[in-house]
Amino acid sequence: MNTAAIIVAAGRGTRAGGALPKQWQMLGGVPVVAHSLAAFAGMTRVLVIHPDDRALAEGLGVELVLGGATRAASVRNALEALAGRGVTRVLIHDGARPLVSTTLIDRVLAALDSHAGAAPALTVSDALWTGSDGVVTGTRDRAGLYRAQTPQGFQLEDILAAHRKFQGAAADDVEVARAAGLVVAIVAGDEDNLKLTFAGDFAKAAAILKERDMDVRTGNGFDVHAFCPGDHVWLCGVRVPHDKGLLGHSDADVGMHALTDAIYGALAEGDIGQHFPPSDPQWKGAASHIFLSHAAGRIAERGFRLGNADVTLICERPKVAQHALAMRQALAKILGVTADRISVKATTSEGLGFTGREEGIAAIATATLVQA
Repeated sequence: MNTAAIIVAAGRGTRAGGALPKQWQMLGGVPVVAHSLAAFAGMTRVLVIHPDDRALAEGLGVELVLGGATRAASVRNALEALAGRGVTRVLIHDGARPLVSTTLIDRVLAALDSHAGAAPALTVSDALWTGSDGVVTGTRDRAGLYRAQTPQGFQLEDILAAHRKFQGAAADDVEVARAAGLVVAIVAGDEDNLKLTFAGDFAKAAAILKERDMDVRTGNGFDVHAFCPGDHVWLCGVRVPHDKGLLGHSDADVGMHALTDAIYGALAEGDIGQHFPPSDPQWKGAASHIFLSHAAGRIAERGFRLGNADVTLICERPKVAQHALAMRQALAKILGVTADRISVKATTSEGLGFTGREEGIAAIATATLVQA
């Protein structure tokens, strides 16, 4: 079925304050109505505007229709513009609801498969009062009450006929549809699908957008070092007594190497070898905290923070449990976080493979970075 979206943005929105109507004020660097339009990408889109706003709207790349004296008149103008163009279903959405999700849109469309109309709503959970002159004058039963949202969806022919018959103003298109005898299904709404009405609503919307757009990245690291003669090994920044050492170009801290690579991986910046080439003699025998400190610096430079890190050491010996806390603290200090964001644990390979034969130690690590 061919679905079109009507974005109603002809109002003046004076309660929100500002030099422009609320739908033309900026949110996340673009006008509010641009967010609303983007949610319906891929559909035929008609934007209903006030005549004074044409210059603001012309650069949006969608079909424009002038609004009328009331919201109902504005919607009817858009519906008439869609008539006879092969459109079978229409979604009518408030331009001042910039955070509508594709999931919510899909719920409305799915309900239209079996109903003449469908609209999202949230049940009323708060107690309801009546009031006058700043005092409570009574209460109302909230049972069966809903907070209406948009987009409100309809079969185009049905809602166009309803608007042609309707006289006067209406709160929304569900009111118009019901006046014509259409049955409108209620689908689950979304708390984030708020309508910008007052100045404070913009801060709420900006916070939701930031959370949605937050860049969260996860990287994995893996490293292996063979045993060699020695009396200790370095693991996650801790000197652990052992009857062998670990062979490597640096101090062979297998756990720290795996974690460093996990961070570079989350940043899409390669691995330790690219930043500290083993062919460069200055890194021979280097302490691995140098590498991890560099990776930690790159986290901040790229505008992220470490969410958490998890290191697993794979070996039969040495036993790690008694050193795990010290390892967590050592890694946390280098990374500039508290130890509760760092996990270090160990496992054996049940006698299998090179670790089972005690020929070396392997480590895997995962790091999650969150946009700061």
